[in-house]
Amino acid sequence: MEARKNDRLLITGARVLALDALSAPHRDLLVKDGRIAAVLPPGEGPEDAARHDASGRLVIPGLVNGHTHAHGGLSKGVGDKWDLSALLAHAPWISGARGTEEKRLSATLSAVEMLKKGCTAAFDLPAEFPGPTEGGIFAVGEAYRAVGVRAVVAPMIADLTFFQAIPGLLDALPAGDRVRAESMRMASPDAILAKVSEVARSWPFPQDEVRLGIAPTIPLHGSDDFLRGCARTAAEFGLPMQSHVAEARFQAGAGEERYGTTLLRHMDAMGCVGPQFSVAHGVWLTDDDLALLAELGGGLSHNPGANMRLASGIAPARKAIRAGVSVGIGTDGSSSSDNQNMFEAMRLAAFASRLWDGAEEEDWLGTAETVRLATAGSAALLGLETGVIEAGRLADLVFLDLSHVNWAPLNDAANQLVWTEDGSAVLDVMVGGAWKLRDRRVLGVDEARLAREANEAASMLREVNAEVRRWCEAVAPHVACHCRALAGRFTRAKRLLAE
Repeated sequence: MEARKNDRLLITGARVLALDALSAPHRDLLVKDGRIAAVLPPGEGPEDAARHDASGRLVIPGLVNGHTHAHGGLSKGVGDKWDLSALLAHAPWISGARGTEEKRLSATLSAVEMLKKGCTAAFDLPAEFPGPTEGGIFAVGEAYRAVGVRAVVAPMIADLTFFQAIPGLLDALPAGDRVRAESMRMASPDAILAKVSEVARSWPFPQDEVRLGIAPTIPLHGSDDFLRGCARTAAEFGLPMQSHVAEARFQAGAGEERYGTTLLRHMDAMGCVGPQFSVAHGVWLTDDDLALLAELGGGLSHNPGANMRLASGIAPARKAIRAGVSVGIGTDGSSSSDNQNMFEAMRLAAFASRLWDGAEEEDWLGTAETVRLATAGSAALLGLETGVIEAGRLADLVFLDLSHVNWAPLNDAANQLVWTEDGSAVLDVMVGGAWKLRDRRVLGVDEARLAREANEAASMLREVNAEVRRWCEAVAPHVACHCRALAGRFTRAKRLLAE
């Protein structure tokens, strides 16, 4: 990522989103050493600074993606009427047979899409089977650096497969399919955690650009010893941790059957929950879970697009905020929500808040509040000093074209960011005071070549994974039937409109 060491750049002529995200007055921005040095009335900047005329632009803080997956970049649009259980059943072919270059390519696709749609940082959980590799993790980090998007790269790890993790699932499969599912194995817990520790010791990227994290994928997919090991590894190396907790109702039901308590309570018992920990999704968290998460300083990434796409339900974002949980917004990966558009994620978060039975206006997410969740809220999950435009913050800035139809006329900056903008008015993006997108063109990547390589890789992967895809399609109905039965047993929370 470029730096502007000892340079001063004065951005003039722009409207700048205010701290409360309610207005956008004309202001000049002084940028120095990768940070915002001052927010000034027009005409009061230093005469000797380099200048950038941003007339006709609205400058907002870079959006921050609270939860995504690098491996999803090559898997857009692969499923139709899938819930989460179907997605997990199809995972062996969706993400199978990836080499290091496919992992790099997939991450690059996701990072480019985020940048072009106004996102400057992401909490990314890349997956590798049967376990993480140094080459795979570094490839993801290198992809983010090449594009210029900041990231927490938290390898998604487990010592149990999906078929092992869900109580009774193996027995629900036909005999022949059961044998094949039983033969699938993750790497050993010791090997997985040793690899993460090895990567942490040799981490080659600047911490403020690409930081290592750790992601025990789903509580059910980790043995107790493994989850305790994840907690120890996170503490030893100061790694942020994120996990898919209570995303779908069948997982909440399975957790209650296995542990006799909620998934979050079990993770806390394993030592995982604390200020460095965030829940992804959290649709089926109970009120007691939210109180515990707030008490221990944990966070929540609200991913409304994937929650709706996969029929998981509506996460209790307002309840989490009122409980004192730090809440951000995410897109999820492109294999589960099909795009990396944080503007869409904001809009869906605001929409979803209005759908709770009995919810009144004070329960809804307001537009300015939603913008703050997708900027400062998500930034807190990543541990980044960004998300608002004020002196001392990182100069991660998005320039929107006010001549674009989305902004004609300019009536209300906050409302139009959430209700009207879809990413198409993003013109320029600055990360750490350096330009990463100019005139809608990514500076660090040949986009035409990227698209060509993506199509070639997808064609190759479809051929290589054809047989395993047929097997996944055969077992998916059995998986769905079993998981829906499990879901019905969980009654501690209500998260679906039909209830």
